[in-house]
Amino acid sequence: MPRYLFIGRYSAQGSKAVLAAGGTARRAAIEKMVSDLGGRVESFDFAFGSDDVYTIVDLPDTRTATAIALAVNGSGAISLRTVVLTTPEEVDAAGQVHPDYQPPTA
Repeated sequence: MPRYLFIGRYSAQGSKAVLAAGGTARRAAIEKMVSDLGGRVESFDFAFGSDDVYTIVDLPDTRTATAIALAVNGSGAISLRTVVLTTPEEVDAAGQVHPDYQPPTA
């Protein structure tokens, strides 16, 4: 199953809601949403600094990842970035593909 890293930054409203309900409640809500869509949460961690939360999930496909990103960002409680993760084996396989790329020239 494809893996995705979701990196989130809570709005003030979102941060207040997390504080009120607790971090474990937020993790449980994310695990339920992902599970209901046929996926699995690999990790869910809060952070401090420029990002507030890091979540790695296994999802059936890009369509599902896109649906999650749209729903989460649309809530206004958090700004979410999505990173597609690639295994070392997938990088090895990609190295066997040789695109006929022509760079732009002046």
